[in-house]
Amino acid sequence: MQPGTTADLYRFLLSPVFLSASFSWLIAQLLKAIIEVFRNRSRGSRDFAETLFWKTGGMPSSHASLVTSLATSIGFRYGLANPMFILSLFYGILIIRDALGVRRAAGVQAQALNRLGVELERRHGVPFELLKEVNGHTPSEVSVGVLLGFFIAVAFSIL
Repeated sequence: MQPGTTADLYRFLLSPVFLSASFSWLIAQLLKAIIEVFRNRSRGSRDFAETLFWKTGGMPSSHASLVTSLATSIGFRYGLANPMFILSLFYGILIIRDALGVRRAAGVQAQALNRLGVELERRHGVPFELLKEVNGHTPSEVSVGVLLGFFIAVAFSIL
């Protein structure tokens, strides 16, 4: 099998599926960082960059935006009966469910454990190391992410 050519790379990078998924993730993360800066009155470029590249949770959900855009653009390009659309649809459902449920529950549990651990350390001197508090998404954050991903996919699909 011959390795991919430069033309293959260009087709990949310029495909509506790749572009819509990439842009939906990037735009969602950018919006999230801008909203976070205004919400917390943080003006530092470090805070902005951290939110843009690393922070989980927040408005809008980039997880929901990306998987919705991916499924929508595949559906437009290849049809709803295509196995790739079906795969991306169920993949998206799992990701969104995880963002809403599992990650959110894990974050709430970590917060509760951190409160207990700090209190245990304060009262009884038992050493405690804080757990990472993973931020999941609220239904409104996911809904905005889904809408953003859908409309970005539509835009790239009709161009």
